[in-house]
Parts: sequence; structure tokens; C-alpha cells
Amino acid sequence: MKIVFFDRDGVINEFPGFGNYVTKVKNFHFIKGSIDTIVDLTNRGYHIFVVSNQAGVAKGIYSAKKLKQINDYMMRHVKKAGGRIKKVFYCMHRSDAGCDCRKPNTGSIERALKIINKKSKDAKYAYFVGDDKTDIEAGHNAGCKTILVLSGKNRRKDAKNWVVQPDFIAKTLSDARKIIIDENSRYSCLGRGRASKSC
Repeated sequence: MKIVFFDRDGVINEFPGFGNYVTKVKNFHFIKGSIDTIVDLTNRGYHIFVVSNQAGVAKGIYSAKKLKQINDYMMRHVKKAGGRIKKVFYCMHRSDAGCDCRKPNTGSIERALKIINKKSKDAKYAYFVGDDKTDIEAGHNAGCKTILVLSGKNRRKDAKNWVVQPDFIAKTLSDARKIIIDENSRYSCLGRGRASKSC
């Protein structure tokens, strides 16, 4: 079972800075290697979802229409390169709205699993890749294996004091890809038994 959840800002595209948001298409810049990673995982049969908090909409910093334009731009370029993101889940609520879709809550992850006819218990086979504590907490809360990438908001030293620690730490999404592939290969070998020649 191959399922990966990605945060967006700081993972797929460049982190806009603390307290800032990507408010226009011209400010959305893919991190080097992020599209290639999505394409490679697509070709390997992974179900790929994006789960992102975008409270700037509720705060009036940018509109839902602008967010759609940015998302369409991202999806168009990923598709053109040969990758596939099955669905993007954006939480546009403020942190005090009490919704279940805002990370570290797991509503978006659970809805994504339903799309591919999986249950919450199947999250244990999935990976959640993000650049912030809320990403790691969301993945952990859902039962996913978690990967902190250092291409965005936080550094390795920042994570040391987190209550929920990431299962893995990677420099970029490209490095996270290698972890995901290597780990899945290891589990596949264990499932087939030590006698398997392909392992």
C-alpha cells in the first residue's frame, strides 16, 4: 500500500517566511527537485495527496479564488511533468475555528483515505511529509509515519523540543522520497520473507 501526504509551503514550494503566505501565482516557486519527486512516486504507484493549512483566506489576506489559481498552477505543472496529485486538501479556517480539517487534526487525512477506499487504520502504511510541528503531529495523530523536511519552516534543532518527534528527518523532499522508497522496499522484503531473492 503506497500513500504519501505532503504539506505544501516549504515542502513542494519555497517557504514564504514566518507569518507570510503565498498570495499570488508569481510568488509560488517550486523547490528544486520537488516536481521530480512527485513524478517518481507517481510512476512507482503511490497515491499522493497535499494537506495544507491556508488560514490566510479566513484572515482576508488573500481570497479563495487566489488560492485556487495558485493550486491550479501547481497541479498544472505537476501534471505536465508526468506526476499526479490525487487531491489537495486546504483548510482555510482560522486556528480558533474548531474545524477538523486544520492540522494537527486529521479530518483531511481521513477524507483522503476514503477517496482511495481505505480506512483510518490504513494510515499506518502512509507517510506524512512536512516542514512544521503541526505536520508531524497531524501525521502522528492519524497513525502515519512522519518525515520532517528541513527545506521550510523548521530546522533539526527546532524539533528536539517537540513533544511528538518525527520518525525521519530529511533535507529536502527529494531526500524524503529516498526514505519512503527504501522503507517500503524493506517492509516488502520482510513481508516476502528472508528467502526472497529480490531482496
